[in-house]
Amino acid sequence: GARIHREGFPIISIPKTMDNDVFGTDFCIGFSTAITRSVQFIHQLRSTAGSHERIGVVELFGRHSGETSLISAYLSGVDRAIISEVPFDIEKLAELLLRDREANPSHYAMMTISEGAREIGGEVVQTGVADSYGHKKLGGIGAVTAKKLEELTGVKTMCQELAYLMRSGAPDALDVMVAVNYANTAMDLLAIGKTGRMVALRDGRYTDVSAESPVLGVKHVDVRALYDVDSYRPKVWHVLSKPMFLY
Repeated sequence: GARIHREGFPIISIPKTMDNDVFGTDFCIGFSTAITRSVQFIHQLRSTAGSHERIGVVELFGRHSGETSLISAYLSGVDRAIISEVPFDIEKLAELLLRDREANPSHYAMMTISEGAREIGGEVVQTGVADSYGHKKLGGIGAVTAKKLEELTGVKTMCQELAYLMRSGAPDALDVMVAVNYANTAMDLLAIGKTGRMVALRDGRYTDVSAESPVLGVKHVDVRALYDVDSYRPKVWHVLSKPMFLY
């Protein structure tokens, strides 16, 4: 969109990615549905993890931003969440999950992990040939982590890569509402002859920003405000006066 705008084509962009990592907006179409799906599947996996007394590892999309892992963990109440922004210590994680499992009356533990996560000193797990943007396919960190956890704890693990299940099927109501309102906002801008813009949500309000916004920065989880790097957990406290999407 930014390139087309620079080449002189009148454009209005609409942010759409389930990773919710477009710089310049608080919300991208697809994010809410991805979180809704993830929370549903995590809860469904609990019965299997509990009946077999295992450690469940759920891998979620999220290349550079761990927001899907963070928010899914926050809403589903899993024990630990690993995000793309913070490299993790596998031995420390194993110790924490063992403690979680022992404290659970059903004797199991659950965690989420972003596909773009990596161990301290390690690399992001990638496979295949790079696409036109130079990106290789991410995925597999969940299975790698589950295997190491099993070796370190002696407890059987179960790994589930949700992948395309997060983005399949009809969108949820929030995504539909935002999509319709983004479209209406785009038409309002066109009606007044305003182009070179991207519709956006900022602090809970519909607005528009420069079409160049997505290339002006990289959107990451606000680790300091929302993530406990020591316990590998969401840190969402004192939400009074916070914006709808927390930051």
